[in-house]
Amino acid sequence: MSRPRTTPSTALTATDDDVGGVETVLRRFPELAHLRVRRRAALLTIESGEPNDPLAHARLRRVAVKTWQLEIANHMGRWEPTPLCDSRDAIIETLVRDFGWTLIAHA
Repeated sequence: MSRPRTTPSTALTATDDDVGGVETVLRRFPELAHLRVRRRAALLTIESGEPNDPLAHARLRRVAVKTWQLEIANHMGRWEPTPLCDSRDAIIETLVRDFGWTLIAHA
């Protein structure tokens, strides 16, 4: 008896609705108007700067259907995962409240 073929699940893919949700939370803070959100696979990246030379600030990684993990770019631009996992909006609110310094525009 052969095993059924499985296809990769798209349940953990970030969607346009996720992008809009993150942008909605960020827009509540006028000082964060310089930020935009880009999606790729299971990631939502919060960035600023020129589109052809973006500065990445933080990203959310979808780890379950309704659970996201926060990752923050270090001073070298490498991603550092945090132990923080929660709903998308709760993670963004935590990012702004507790790690807002990572979202500052750099000259």
